[in-house]
Amino acid sequence: MKILHVINTTHMGGTEMMLLKLISTLDRMRYEPVVATLVAVGPVGESLRRLGVPVHCFGMRRGIPDPRVIWSLVRLVRQERPDLIQTWLHHSDLLGGLAGRLAGKVPVVWNLRNSDLQAGMNKRMTSLTAGLCARLSGWLPTRIICGSEASRAVHSAMGYAAERLVTIPNGFDIEAFQPDSAAGPSLRQELGIPASAPLIGLVARFDPQKGHDTFLAAASRLHQECPDVHFILCGDDITWENQALAAPIEQNGLRGHCHLLGRRSDMPRIQASMNIASLTSTSEGFPNVLGEAMASGVPCVATDVGDAALIVGETGRIVPPRDPEALALAWGELIGLTAEAQATLGAAARARVVEHFRLTAVVARYADLYDTVAFGPGASARGEPPLVAGSPAAAGPGKAASDIRENSL
Repeated sequence: MKILHVINTTHMGGTEMMLLKLISTLDRMRYEPVVATLVAVGPVGESLRRLGVPVHCFGMRRGIPDPRVIWSLVRLVRQERPDLIQTWLHHSDLLGGLAGRLAGKVPVVWNLRNSDLQAGMNKRMTSLTAGLCARLSGWLPTRIICGSEASRAVHSAMGYAAERLVTIPNGFDIEAFQPDSAAGPSLRQELGIPASAPLIGLVARFDPQKGHDTFLAAASRLHQECPDVHFILCGDDITWENQALAAPIEQNGLRGHCHLLGRRSDMPRIQASMNIASLTSTSEGFPNVLGEAMASGVPCVATDVGDAALIVGETGRIVPPRDPEALALAWGELIGLTAEAQATLGAAARARVVEHFRLTAVVARYADLYDTVAFGPGASARGEPPLVAGSPAAAGPGKAASDIRENSL
C-alpha cells in the first residue's frame, strides 16, 4: 500500500515526531510512504530522507493556505498514485483533503492534534481553517484520527463528524526510553551537580504555551525549601543567550541551580537522569515528553492539559496550569518520598506506558485503520494481518530511526 503523508512542515515537534516514528516502525515492505510538506523541510524531513523516504516540499508561506498548493498536491497525487492520503494538522487536512478529491477521490484520513482552539491560543488562520474543516468533515475525509481524547472532545464540539472520529494516541519506544541507572550520575558529573542532588527537569522548546514562567516561579519556591535541588531545562532556544529565559532565572537567584541544555540528541539519557519530569504547559494534546519520561521510569508532575492526566494516571501528580505554588508543592511531595517509594512510582509509570502506549501497538492501530480505509472492513494489504517493523513476522526494511531520539519539543 502506498501512503502519501501531507504535513505542514517537518521541523521538530510532537506531530512531526509521531510521523517519523510511524513511518520508521511500519513494515516498509507493506506500507510505502511518500511525504509532502507544505512549508519547509526541517530536521524530521531530513531524517525521513535518510530512511529513503521521498520528501516533497511546496514552499508555502507559514500559516497562510495557498490555493495554488492544492494543484501541486493534485499533480503529486496523480504522479504517485497512492492508495491513501494521510494528512496531519488543520492546514494539511484542508489542502490534502481537497487534493484527494480533485485527483480522483483518493481516500483521505485526517489527523487532528490540537486540543485547545480558543482565541488567543492559536493563530486566527488556524482557527478559521479548523472551522472550515469542521464543515467539510462529513465529506472530505473517510476517517479522522484524533491524537488525544481531549482533541476528540474539542473537535466533536466544533461540529466535526463524530461518526468519523477515532482516537489513536502517540506511542513510545520502550526500548529507546527505559530506566538507566548510569544516566543520573553521568549527567550530574557533566553539569557539575552534586551526586546526591535531586534533579527536576523540563523538556520543552521556549514557547509561551510551554509555561517556562510557571516552572521558574515554582523552582524559586522550592529552592527556598530545598536548596539542594537542581533544575535542568532543554529544548529549542533553551540557552543562556535567550534573555527572556535567562533574566528570570537570574532574578530568582537560580543561576547556580538551573542548567540550560538547548536541544539534545541524547534524550533517553536526559529523561532517565531525572528524579522528577515536569510538564508546565497551558495547552497540549498528547504530550510526548510525559510518555518518554515515564517509559524511563521517572515519575511526572504535569499540568492538567490535554490528555496529561490520562497518561500519568496514578503514577505522578497533576496540578492546575499557571499555578507555581501547586507545582512546587507536588515536586516537594515527590522529593520527600523515600528512595524505595520513588522507585515504585517510577516502575508503575513505565508499566503504564508499556501497557497502554507502546509504540508498536499504536502503529498497529494505524495499520489496521489504513487497511480498512483502503481495502474495506476486515481487509489488509495483501490479505495478511498488518505488520509493524520489529514484529516476529516482519522482514521488511522498516526500522526505528536512531534520530527519533532527538528532543522533540
